[in-house]
Amino acid sequence: MNMLEEGQKAPAFQLKTDGGGEISLAELKGKVVVVYFYPKDDTPGCTTEAIAFSALKPEFDKCGAVLVGVSKDSVQRHDKFKEKHDLKIQLASDEQGEMVADYGVWIMKKNYGREYMGIDRSTFVIDAKGVIRNIWRKVKVKGHAEKVLEAVQAL
Repeated sequence: MNMLEEGQKAPAFQLKTDGGGEISLAELKGKVVVVYFYPKDDTPGCTTEAIAFSALKPEFDKCGAVLVGVSKDSVQRHDKFKEKHDLKIQLASDEQGEMVADYGVWIMKKNYGREYMGIDRSTFVIDAKGVIRNIWRKVKVKGHAEKVLEAVQAL
């Protein structure tokens, strides 16, 4: 498994997004990019996190930062999730699992004694040159979006 570290070049990505769009790291060159990985649309923690990032989107915009939520859910699920919760952030679909593998967030998880592969809730701040500046793994949702905003404002 790829364990990325702060100071390394961010792995390239190109994914389909909600609303029928596409996003790639190459097209975002010159901008600060916040990529947050989350397990599943419309689950309690993931919904809370998406709403928190949506609420702070104007502040991220002031910093020139682009917010992208990534899960293995389909674009159609992302569309429904965004509409249901009036989310303001872009959601990208990694159904093939390439990006979650490249960023080292596809891990073995345990829940009630059952082991399974899943996304480790993680966030990466990538600077305008494509270098990873901050990494949070095993994210606790409460207060996380605010911590990420502080890191982006410090760049």
